[in-house]
Amino acid sequence: MTVTLSIKSVPTELASALRERARRNRRSMQGELMQILEQALRPEPLVLGPEEVLARVREARAERSASSVSTIRGDRDSR
Repeated sequence: MTVTLSIKSVPTELASALRERARRNRRSMQGELMQILEQALRPEPLVLGPEEVLARVREARAERSASSVSTIRGDRDSR
């Protein structure tokens, strides 16, 4: 059984970006949306590969760096 979904009031820029992405991937807009949903809702693997581990480490490092810089600047500016 399938369900029909509808998305209303999509901003023009977002619809254009989706249309372009679908064109690049040689899919219809509906096919591209289905791919995006499947990818977003796919369960994460329990075992991560080396590339995924490295990506997560880099992401965590970037997040800490940004917050550390903010903290240090805030402390410095308060003096």
